[in-house]
Amino acid sequence: MANGEIVITAAVEGSLDQAVVQRVVEDAGGALGPVHGRKGKHYLRDKLSGFNNAARFSPWIVLVDLDEDAECAPELRQDWLPQPADYMLFRVAVREVEAWIFGDPERLSRFLRVQRGRIPSNPEALMDGKRAMVDLGRLSKSRDIQEDMVPSPGSGRAVGSGYTSRLSEFVLDRTHGWRPQVSADACNSLQRLLARLSALAEGR
Repeated sequence: MANGEIVITAAVEGSLDQAVVQRVVEDAGGALGPVHGRKGKHYLRDKLSGFNNAARFSPWIVLVDLDEDAECAPELRQDWLPQPADYMLFRVAVREVEAWIFGDPERLSRFLRVQRGRIPSNPEALMDGKRAMVDLGRLSKSRDIQEDMVPSPGSGRAVGSGYTSRLSEFVLDRTHGWRPQVSADACNSLQRLLARLSALAEGR
């Protein structure tokens, strides 16, 4: 415990997921402890049994994208971790964590300098949220944002070199950036995570 806060250890696919987990844990009144992973989805699956064992004794959150690995989040959870430990929060973003970020269209449109009407209205229905986010970056009125978000022609990359840092900046900005509670209204998978984190922080 740090200053009376509950400390939650995390394991994530990448740096953007870490920013999202940090924000939701802190908003729930907790503190983010050590963060494992950031080596992609396969690494998390390989290590999940060990993470779950550790979660018998202290709170853990493991966040993965659903992608196209299963029809729905419960199916993937059942496949990957049918018996989660008492303190394990194994959560699946539908279908990618970008969907949760799309869930706050007012702030996101302002940050990316695009028209609000360009933000997808049903983010959890997106099959490729990352591509949708990059396409949104192409529409930005800011050349700097375009250059960060959109991959250079011929680079072979799916996203621009500054994609993760730009979105992480938005996610972690408490004053002008992402509002998880607003996004939860549009994203059931996020709503369930916030409810569970709040209960954990309150000792329920």
